[in-house]
Amino acid sequence: MVAVSEATATRAIRRPVTENDAGKRRLVHILSRSLADEGIPDDLIATLDETLRDRPGVAAPARKMDGFLARLGLPAPRQRPPEVAPMAPEDAARISDQFRRATRLLLQVAPHRVSFYPAEELRLLIALRNERPDPGEALSYLRRYALAIVALLDLMGDDEE
Repeated sequence: MVAVSEATATRAIRRPVTENDAGKRRLVHILSRSLADEGIPDDLIATLDETLRDRPGVAAPARKMDGFLARLGLPAPRQRPPEVAPMAPEDAARISDQFRRATRLLLQVAPHRVSFYPAEELRLLIALRNERPDPGEALSYLRRYALAIVALLDLMGDDEE
C-alpha cells in the first residue's frame, strides 16, 4: 500500500481529466445560467391563476327569513359554504400536463435562482408530479400542485431585479 499526502490527493482531484473537461464544466455552468435567465412562461402564470381562482357552483337561493332577520338587526343563520364546480376531465389533464412540464423546468432552474437549495419544495414537486389522482379529486390535487409551484416561485424571487 502507498501513502499519499493530502496535498497530492487534492491536486489530483482538482486536476481536469482531459483538456476538454474544463471546457465541459464551463459549458454546463453557462447553459444552466442561461436556462435560469429564461424565466417562467406567462402561460404557466395564467394556468396557476385559473387553478387557484374560485370556481363557484350553483348559487344557493336567497331565503326570506334572512331579510327579515337583517331588518331586525339579528345575524343570519349559518349557511353551508358554496358548492365548487367540478373541473372537466380535459381541463384537468391539460393543466396537470402543463404543471408537469413546469416541474421539469423548475427542477433545472430553481437551484440556480435561490440562495439555498430548496430541497423540501423540490421533493414536494416531484411527489406531486408522480401522483395520479382520481377524477373526483382532480381540483384539490391541482390546487395543491399549484400552491407548491407558487411556493417555489416565491423562493426564486422576481424576474424584474
